[in-house]
Amino acid sequence: MQFDIHTHTIASGHGTSCTITDMAKAAKSKGLSLIGITDHGPATFAAGTPSYFRSLLMAPHLRCGVQLLYGIELNILDDEGHVDLEDDILSRLDYAIASMHIQNHAPGTQEENTKAYQNAMKHPKVKVIGHCDDVKYPVDYESLVLSAKENHVLLELNESSLSPSGYRGDTRQNNASMLYWCQKSSQPIILSSDSHGPEGVGDFTRCLEFVKEQNFPRELILNYRLNDLLSYLK
Repeated sequence: MQFDIHTHTIASGHGTSCTITDMAKAAKSKGLSLIGITDHGPATFAAGTPSYFRSLLMAPHLRCGVQLLYGIELNILDDEGHVDLEDDILSRLDYAIASMHIQNHAPGTQEENTKAYQNAMKHPKVKVIGHCDDVKYPVDYESLVLSAKENHVLLELNESSLSPSGYRGDTRQNNASMLYWCQKSSQPIILSSDSHGPEGVGDFTRCLEFVKEQNFPRELILNYRLNDLLSYLK
């Protein structure tokens, strides 16, 4: 594994106390070449403000010998795919993950949820759809994968989602469906820790077990190919 681009610091709230430097040190200790900081958008209670994300534009891209990218985990706010950071800041971040959270967008029908993800993908800075396995948000995975391929967007397999104690429910069936359609369409995925502290950085234990169970091909897992990731994020 070369990178982990879905991680959170103290700016995401949730009781997390770690800094960007803490996360970079953890990435270095795990042997990662790159880490992406993606704190929650302003619509998340006690999370990053627009001024915080604006300050990241001046942050160093190398810490502790690890390359850093600065992004955001956006909240999808409605079925039209609107998100919670204004374009003048968002356009200058390295990338964005777009996700749905119960506090900001109530679950809809399968068609409505799929539409919300598809519309969010159209934003030029959205490069990843986060934890689209949440059982509260049923989606049409065939349609979602085809849209991801068309928009050059990655779907993630989320380590946190696969935890037995995870709040997204039993996501295994949804993740299996996502991987099936990704493999059928030759669409790459990324593995993400969704870590809210240094201890979880670069930990893909459950993800790796799951892709092995599903016989998902290594060549479609982008975490082994940093240059291909950077190409996606351009």
